[in-house]
Amino acid sequence: MKVTVIGTGYVGLVTGACLSEMGNHVVCLDIDARKIAQLNAGGIPIHEPGLEAIVQRNTAAGRLQFTTDVAAAVAHGTIQFIGVGTPPDEDGSADLQYVLAAATNIGRHMTDYKVIVDKSTVPVGTADRVRAAVRSALQARGLGDMAFAVVSNPEFLKEGAAVEDCMRPDRIIIGADDERAVLHMRALYMPFMRNHERLQVMDVRSAEFTKYAANAMLATRISFMNELALLAERVGADIEQVRKGIGSDPRIGTHFLYPGTGYGGSCFPKDVKALIHTGRESGMALGVLQAVEAANERQKHVLVDKITARFGQDLAGRTFALWGLAFKPNTDDMREAPSRVIVAELARRGASLRAYDPVAMPEAARVLEGTPGLHFAASQADALVGADALVLVTEWKEFRNPDFDAIKAALKQPLIFDGRNLYDPALMALLGIDYHGIGRRPAAAAGS
Repeated sequence: MKVTVIGTGYVGLVTGACLSEMGNHVVCLDIDARKIAQLNAGGIPIHEPGLEAIVQRNTAAGRLQFTTDVAAAVAHGTIQFIGVGTPPDEDGSADLQYVLAAATNIGRHMTDYKVIVDKSTVPVGTADRVRAAVRSALQARGLGDMAFAVVSNPEFLKEGAAVEDCMRPDRIIIGADDERAVLHMRALYMPFMRNHERLQVMDVRSAEFTKYAANAMLATRISFMNELALLAERVGADIEQVRKGIGSDPRIGTHFLYPGTGYGGSCFPKDVKALIHTGRESGMALGVLQAVEAANERQKHVLVDKITARFGQDLAGRTFALWGLAFKPNTDDMREAPSRVIVAELARRGASLRAYDPVAMPEAARVLEGTPGLHFAASQADALVGADALVLVTEWKEFRNPDFDAIKAALKQPLIFDGRNLYDPALMALLGIDYHGIGRRPAAAAGS
């Protein structure tokens, strides 16, 4: 099938690459000429495991093309995916200017039937606005009767595992009221459903709402566990034992129950805010989600609170090693990353920072430019040299089982603040390391 994907950001690029992998002829459109030039030269603007190989393979085969030519891109695909950004406005609502601009461009250039697919995360009612934008552009050309369909097809891609999620989806949500459009979408996704049916067809507004509801639920689980972790510290419980105890209940399950430094990235913070805004517009205060957002902002300060409880508010003359900067492993995404709050707060108190991340340091250098006392280390071992303590922020695999003797030798004192609960407090006590996790029992009580 011939497919056009508008936007070569995270969602658009992964979607276009995976569709081309299944034999479709995909044209990816973006107005950023530098990004298109990079992609045409074989480069990838984001870090996502497995993506580079798929892009290069399908580009070489002629199934995947990148262009800035709007007219050519619209002419190419019967199915037109809109995968542009929807950043949050100041009031928390999703900014739809790029989505509506893409819709208008489709209406300005289309000459035959198109299935226009909202792949971007958009609030309920966006399909109506996209339909109106396309119709207005067609009417301006005297083509107001030309047929087209608008479909909601939300993405459920986890950064760091997006290619796997796209190639082996657990569900494919199609919101449509046009049977012809549903047939096109079913044909497009048939290769992804050879083992069993994954397609769920529903009305457009329900599909739009499903994406926000899913992310809000996951964000709620994270904030809930983070809040319980803070309480566990006060009452002498171990949140890791609690997590295993409740996670074994099949009604609860184990996913997204890991306490830490709060959620970040491009989805959860933005989508929770947008859903709260939708509630406000509808005359309904979403108290649970407001609490989720407040708990998450508080959680980003927990490691800093632990550090200042140990060293005091004035951290001048102190140096801290930071392991991990990206909001999660296997990505270089720094959007809403807890590390940004931690770095800013420690620097504000006069501390020097030696930070290391396996992938995200170039992006971190860009977003944290000008932070006083921040230096980027050549390796995780280099970050430790002469530091007063290790602060672990992102749970990269290479941080899971380090050489603790080397850590002790490099630090001024054997002290670890673990924002991801990677290490066992009892083992740390045995090794003579002063260990501070999230919601863990004190080391002295760990074996009692």
